Amino acid sequence: MQYAVIAVIVVVIVGGFIYNYLRQKKIKENGIEVDAVISRIVEKESTDSDNNTDYTYEYYVKYTDQNGNQVEAKLSNPRTISKVGDQLKIKYLPEKPKVAVRV
Repeated sequence: MQYAVIAVIVVVIVGGFIYNYLRQKKIKENGIEVDAVISRIVEKESTDSDNNTDYTYEYYVKYTDQNGNQVEAKLSNPRTISKVGDQLKIKYLPEKPKVAVRV
């Protein structure tokens, strides 16, 4: 039973990585490139079983889509440490404008 639970966890984690990779690849290959600005950074805190605290950050950008609408999207590949107000190039898919990839 214990091995089955571990196997399910591994499959979910690997599946998540594969999904993320394929989504980023699709955006990079087929996405629309626009200028964006980092609009906010959300700090996420987690604590492991040894009481060690770890921090991760989610970056959000604002951009104007092809229809002239202002959109805020989660940046799926923030490569470098950035701050609110930094400008960058992104790509997005019109059918899923809430996810962006840094160019």
